Amino acid sequence: MNPAAAVPATEVPLPATGAWREGDPPGRRQWYGHAQPLELEAGGVLPGARLAFETWGRLAPDRSNAVLVLHALTGDSHVAGAAGPGHPTAGWWGALVGPGRALDTDRWFVVAPNVLGGCQGSTGPASRRPGGKAWGSAFPRLTQRDQVRAEVGLADALGIGRWALVIGGSMGGMRALEWAVGEPRRVGALLLLACPAAAGAEQIAWASAQLHAIRADPHWRGGDYHDAGPGRGPHTGLGIARRIAHVTYRSAGELQSRFGHEAQEGEHPWRGGRYRVESYLDHQAAKLVRRFDAASYVALVEAMNTHDIGRGRGGTRAALGRVRARTVVAGVDSDHLYPLVQQAELAAGIPSADGVRVVRSPYGHDGFLLETEQVGGLVRELLAGAPDQPGRRTGVEPA
Repeated sequence: MNPAAAVPATEVPLPATGAWREGDPPGRRQWYGHAQPLELEAGGVLPGARLAFETWGRLAPDRSNAVLVLHALTGDSHVAGAAGPGHPTAGWWGALVGPGRALDTDRWFVVAPNVLGGCQGSTGPASRRPGGKAWGSAFPRLTQRDQVRAEVGLADALGIGRWALVIGGSMGGMRALEWAVGEPRRVGALLLLACPAAAGAEQIAWASAQLHAIRADPHWRGGDYHDAGPGRGPHTGLGIARRIAHVTYRSAGELQSRFGHEAQEGEHPWRGGRYRVESYLDHQAAKLVRRFDAASYVALVEAMNTHDIGRGRGGTRAALGRVRARTVVAGVDSDHLYPLVQQAELAAGIPSADGVRVVRSPYGHDGFLLETEQVGGLVRELLAGAPDQPGRRTGVEPA
């Protein structure tokens, strides 16, 4: 088997993009359209920008019960719910959202947008631009601040002047932080998970390898592949990027304990077969290319690389000092992509943070998604309005 292949050969080739596109089933999505062209931090404007979003629960008459959930790189608005028409996968944080759960939808109105530049209903490279063609290579460069400005417009359209809680991990944590610094009066409580104050050199380096993998795919065509026929999208490049990323998302200990040096069943690595860990990465790549868009991946990774909360604000310390929300900062003890030292910088600079909470997990960076019981305890603590003794109710230890 070709280890670079994103998916095995099938009778029906995959579409050029795994993006949601006009005419596909809407699922639970709603849409917000930005009334004016969105002015972008790097220059230029984005006309006709819109965000897909989903909601759970009911907005209170005084609009005091709204919670904003912000997804990571390959997430989308489908935080909770089954897979089905319009939603290729089940909700990515379903254990946290619903009646009686940490984000109890009998009490809280939960809003989750698909990020601007994404590929599951929001305006991104796979979307049609004025004139009818896909944006492709003409899609403008975005920053995290552009994405948050679009989300501010969504909040305004929903009549939400202040979020009871903004929560995000990884890329979502970067945007949650931008909300709290850029719109401090609109964030009541803040939960930052496994994210930094600014993208670091090693993180940008890992991202660079992923971007090169996508752009080296002959089907990339400079980003203008969206109207190519089935089987003619940059699936191989996107699959390699996913493999690289996934190694950074998991810990060395977990990979070793799960796969070790074992060959995949029925295969021999000396004779063209794979090791079990290679098969696992192939599986992760195959899943992503079926539901994601390579150009969105590029746009979002580049936006993550721009993340620097102190840019134009007098530096990191000055920017973090603007946060007014009751804040919990948490990191994963086995995370080598966004290590605890980066969360320590956030906690030291945010006036209301009481140190770093440590999520104990063998899973590495993905622990912020998988350790829902520990994360749920932090959510409950913030929504209760008064923190308990560190780690007592949440089960998450202070650093």
